[in-house]
Amino acid sequence: MNVIIIGGGLLGLLSARELALAGSDVTVLDQSAPGQESSWAGGGILSPLYPWQYAEPVNALAHWGQQHYPELVAALMEEGGMDPQWTQSGLLVLDSDMREAATAFARDYAMPLELVDARMLAELEPQMAPQSQPGLLFPSIAQIRNPRFVKCLLTSCATLGVRFSPRTQVTGFRYRDGQILGVNTAKGGFDAEAVLVAGGAWSGHLLKGIKVDLDVEPVRGQMVLYRAVPGELEHIVLDRGHYLIPRRDGRILVGSTLEYVGFDKSTTAPAREQLTDFAVNLFPFLANIPIEQHWSGLRPGQSGAIPYICTVPGYAGLYLNTGHFRNGVILGPASAHLVADLILGREPILDPAPYGLAR
Repeated sequence: MNVIIIGGGLLGLLSARELALAGSDVTVLDQSAPGQESSWAGGGILSPLYPWQYAEPVNALAHWGQQHYPELVAALMEEGGMDPQWTQSGLLVLDSDMREAATAFARDYAMPLELVDARMLAELEPQMAPQSQPGLLFPSIAQIRNPRFVKCLLTSCATLGVRFSPRTQVTGFRYRDGQILGVNTAKGGFDAEAVLVAGGAWSGHLLKGIKVDLDVEPVRGQMVLYRAVPGELEHIVLDRGHYLIPRRDGRILVGSTLEYVGFDKSTTAPAREQLTDFAVNLFPFLANIPIEQHWSGLRPGQSGAIPYICTVPGYAGLYLNTGHFRNGVILGPASAHLVADLILGREPILDPAPYGLAR
């Protein structure tokens, strides 16, 4: 099958790889360069931040991804990509008021959970400011380094014969009698039997031309990166909606903000102050560590946080894989597999009904 994918971010690349593995002829169109935007900018935690606050369809995708990430990473490395640094850091949650909900979630999903008192917290993270409340440790939660993961996917897709057309702005869809025939771009037309929209925060804008109202909008997230050394932070630490992530090389990532400012990707001093205050209050040693970088990205936000992985009614051959909000990295593998199932007519790995436009 000849498939056009609009969007070369993480969801587009994972979908392209899944379709190419099944023998499809895939072309990825991107308005800038593949692997940028939120795919590059995110933290790479392989779990929703507070999974017990999400609906079952989100956790079903996340659970599938957590089970399959190790084999995906192994396959990507075998295909010649760099090490994406999948690391089982564990997730340490300091929000003590969530103990009951987190315990129920861990029981339902058979996920290891340890209740840790203040003494144990000090042993787990000696550099952390003393805590008076107990915490929750999910030891099986892992992370991945987004930019390296994206480079691995680009290498894999190229090896599988996926074609890329960067800096290609899609101007509309080509269709006749309700059947998608391809897309129009500033560079000319592209024919296809199926078109997949994986345009992240830009997906809603793309569909306005065919009068499909998609409630996906850009949500800016800002992050800072400290140039620390290995061993000063061992776990992913989550507290009051913010987090710290230790990379293998010692760098510590702190995120993130939630800002509804349209397509503005600028960084701001108030956000930097908010993130650094959070980090230093929790880990005082960071006050003496240089900040290496401060950046922002645009997430594809939408109210329900359940992504759209579906067909578009009235346009046979048009599919969506978008709206993953803050969870694109962990939901990506299952979302790509599911949308490929729909496009290729395979038995779906999950019930697709919750991810449709008519939900």
